[in-house]
Amino acid sequence: MDSGLLVRAEEVSKSFSGVSALNKVHFDLRPGEVHALLGENGAGKSTLMKIISGVYVRDAGELYINGKPVGDLTPLSAQRLGIGIIHQELNLCSHLSVAENIYLNREIAAFGITDRKRQNGKAKKYLDALELDVDPDTPVRELPVSKQQMVEICKTLSMSAKIIIMDEPTSALTDKEIDDLFNVVRMLKAEGCGIIYISHRLEELSRIVDRVTILRDGQYIKTLNFADTNLEEIIACMVGRNLSEKFPKITVPRGEKVLEVKNLSSPHGVKDVSFELYQGEIVAFAGLMGAGRSETARAIVGADDASAGEVFLEGRKITIKNIRNAIKEGIYYIPEDRKKDGLCIKMTLSENITLPSLELISSLGVISSGKEMEKAVKMKDTLRIKTPGIGQYVANLSGGNQQKVVVGKWLMRDAKVVIFDEPTRGIDVASKIEIYTIINELKKQGIGVMFVSSELPEVLGMSDRILVMCNGRITASLETKNTNQEEILKYATQYA
Repeated sequence: MDSGLLVRAEEVSKSFSGVSALNKVHFDLRPGEVHALLGENGAGKSTLMKIISGVYVRDAGELYINGKPVGDLTPLSAQRLGIGIIHQELNLCSHLSVAENIYLNREIAAFGITDRKRQNGKAKKYLDALELDVDPDTPVRELPVSKQQMVEICKTLSMSAKIIIMDEPTSALTDKEIDDLFNVVRMLKAEGCGIIYISHRLEELSRIVDRVTILRDGQYIKTLNFADTNLEEIIACMVGRNLSEKFPKITVPRGEKVLEVKNLSSPHGVKDVSFELYQGEIVAFAGLMGAGRSETARAIVGADDASAGEVFLEGRKITIKNIRNAIKEGIYYIPEDRKKDGLCIKMTLSENITLPSLELISSLGVISSGKEMEKAVKMKDTLRIKTPGIGQYVANLSGGNQQKVVVGKWLMRDAKVVIFDEPTRGIDVASKIEIYTIINELKKQGIGVMFVSSELPEVLGMSDRILVMCNGRITASLETKNTNQEEILKYATQYA
């Protein structure tokens, strides 16, 4: 084998509860390159990375690090070999400071006592490298998701790793933060580091990627030089077929006004927001990170307190003080952070699917296991959730399948308004289209759909109208068919 390789995996296999996650997979990483590992959710990408980083033990196959065979790795032994991983799901202690998270379990100490001044100074060096203007003493819980993601990246950089695994590192970052991250990636390449890059944002690949390896259903498909391929070939290899339409938009007659929001404000940065939503209409909320889009959605459904404003449903003024009130009124919210706010990851698929609708599967306060199974199986089949069975714990599902479970919880109920907050964040191309198809089904049923998205192609590809926000206010209401990315960005930076 090539002794110059940083990583080589040969015929690596891994199963969970008898279900194959990887089957004789090949992969290698060279010094000074970015090697993208691509595939649909459930293809085995994260499983392979967890084997390389010592989280999982492989069932079969050989693994070489720096040209030498290694046995069963642990996270600590992998770290000692110079392997660092930036996980897709944030892995931070929210009550600790930024610096404490960066150096967790590697505290900079003198005589057994943490030297906070030195630790903060070293942490600041990595924060500055990513141009992240954050005080190292700031508790992580006070940071938005995008900045928490950058802290996760700083944490890995601080380990002086030569093999860096980036699992969806840009999924919660702004364009400016992505530019800063890619500058750091180029710097690491120049220093001889090898970077394994997992992303569903395929348009990013041309900026930093040298080679791509594609997995499908746990199987190795092929490795390509990025310069010798194109996105159409990559997508066809990922899904096993050509995807003729990325945004399957449909047109239906617009119905009656279903939701009206008047002068909504909240302490979380929402300022005098007013808009209307009609039956069978999809309205997208666009804007830069921190514009107030998610905060508006959360204030509508009572997840955050509103300080002012009125909400009308089908012409009737309603009072929503909490999520329970919103559910009772037929307004359902699918949150941005599925792991934190949308799922009970230590419960099964069937339990998660039926949790908001227990009254539909209960009699005299007792849950019918038969009804629960029937509803869960129907939703699993409808949404094509890839899982060994409805008794599988949600924590063991891929990101795209977890997102389908979050959506499926609400499809069991009669909805009037469904609010999606970053519905396709961190999921693959094929799963995105399945989510879009679900949104279209809601539209055909005459349900009003509101969605928040940071991806402008998605906003333009799926919505009927676009409300652009900046600094907590709506700065424009645009007909999708008559606008473009440039106009949206103009209003996204225009303070009202």
